[in-house]
Amino acid sequence: MSKSWLGFSFAARNLVVRPLHTMANLLSALREGDFSVRARGARRDEPLGDVMAEINTLSRTLQAQRLSALEATALLRTVMEEINIAIFAFDDDRKLRLANHAGQLLLAKPAERILGRDAAEIGLADCLDGEPARLLSLSFPGGSGRWGMRRSAFREGGRPHQLVVIADLSRTLREEELQAWQRIVRVLGHELNNSLAPIKSIAASLSCLLRNPRRAPDWEDDMRSGLDIISGRADSLARFMQAYARLARLPQPTLAPTELRPLVQRVVALETRLAVTVVAGPELSLNCDAAQIEQVLINLLKNAVEAALEQRAAGRPDAGVRLTWRRPGASVEIEVEDDGPGIAQATNLFVPFFTTKPEGSGIGLVLCRQIAENHSGTLALANRTDASGCRALLRLPL
Repeated sequence: MSKSWLGFSFAARNLVVRPLHTMANLLSALREGDFSVRARGARRDEPLGDVMAEINTLSRTLQAQRLSALEATALLRTVMEEINIAIFAFDDDRKLRLANHAGQLLLAKPAERILGRDAAEIGLADCLDGEPARLLSLSFPGGSGRWGMRRSAFREGGRPHQLVVIADLSRTLREEELQAWQRIVRVLGHELNNSLAPIKSIAASLSCLLRNPRRAPDWEDDMRSGLDIISGRADSLARFMQAYARLARLPQPTLAPTELRPLVQRVVALETRLAVTVVAGPELSLNCDAAQIEQVLINLLKNAVEAALEQRAAGRPDAGVRLTWRRPGASVEIEVEDDGPGIAQATNLFVPFFTTKPEGSGIGLVLCRQIAENHSGTLALANRTDASGCRALLRLPL
């Protein structure tokens, strides 16, 4: 009887204890991060074999996930090393923990000489304080100029870290500045040629007229007509230069609390050529430069009324202008809508000195947008989609 019991015990040990040891070894391997170990002979037709088969499946899944994570990390490191933007990561003690190749070039030091050092020691303390996104004018060992900086937070190992990205804006700004100067010179040259070419031509004609001893009986009339044209073109050129000076000397806004409804009523009362329909919105108070915002609305209403009058002259007596405002969130939207022909050349709307009007200066909308942006707002114009006409949208923060 005792021998039978011993035999049964050994059999139970082989059937239960050894599989449990095998499972313990498998789980220990998983805990140590070794996902290559597998249980042999795992069969689904018995309970312990079913458990070992599930552990094998778990090992394969974890192995695939680790491989995917390693590949993603390798790709991220490759991108960070190849990208031409300096990237730094700091821990909660403001110690540098990561710097890509561009960051090492910016600091003119290899990674082994800067990793683990305090932000103040490597000249990046300013990047960890203040606004998270801003422009910097700093000199680094690897270059100087204007830089775009962005800072964000992340956690690693449960500890907070800060990621700092620094991009060199000098070249981009120089290219934008060059393009701006090219546009201004092109417009200036066009306007100057428009005035100087007829002045030169008429002056030459008048000079020939005076040198000719045999003059026509009405030569004095020709003389006066030519001089009037020269005077008119000179006045036009003077107005153009005044408009240019006005655009260049736009002052910064003087902000003060301003009630929107009375401001709109004052602007609408100035337009006497056409009755503007006001669809009143909510009672709002803006912190703005009232004189500058009035000037924006005056210009927008002037353009809208002229467009509506053009349509009335073309046979649409119902063409009109509407002004309304609304409050979406923490801003106010002032909308001016007209029933005019719409915008013919939308790409040139905000090009300085470009105008399709015979007496226009081409700076009205440019000034309006500049005023809106100086108030941290925006100005957009677009053709209406429901009918012919234009819709101007001035958005300002409350």
